[in-house]
Amino acid sequence: MEAISLSNRTRAELVAAVTAAARRHHAAYTLFNQAMAERLGLHPTDLQCLSLLGLEPGPHTTGDIAKLTGLTSGSATRLVDRLEKAGLAERRPDTHDRRKMLVSLTAQRGPELETAWEGPGRAFDQALDDFTDDELAVIERYLRRTTEVGTEQTAHLRGG
Repeated sequence: MEAISLSNRTRAELVAAVTAAARRHHAAYTLFNQAMAERLGLHPTDLQCLSLLGLEPGPHTTGDIAKLTGLTSGSATRLVDRLEKAGLAERRPDTHDRRKMLVSLTAQRGPELETAWEGPGRAFDQALDDFTDDELAVIERYLRRTTEVGTEQTAHLRGG
């Protein structure tokens, strides 16, 4: 990791550097997500949905998935259709409300997904080896806070 002296940079310069690095990170991760989705025969949005659903306790309604992904209900339904067709999700009736269907991830393609993530996962984990525990805590706080802001700004842009 390249050591940079922060004491000789102004706050404005540091904010500009973080903003530029964040934009590059977002672009690189977007391209990575696209390449990983292509490798798995998925749409990039489908892969992101799988990632988000893996972080949230489930099962979920299609409406929940629409909120989670920022898609319209129709787009979320088509996304679930694709995931179901790809053997990655299944729909089951809600036992408490038969009008609703619940979507759960399946284990059918789990080994394939795990294998695809092995190399990239190791590389991303190794990138974190360069940081102290205190730095990791700051990085996590930054990512959580910018995620909140991104969610807020998405709602604002959509008129919400």
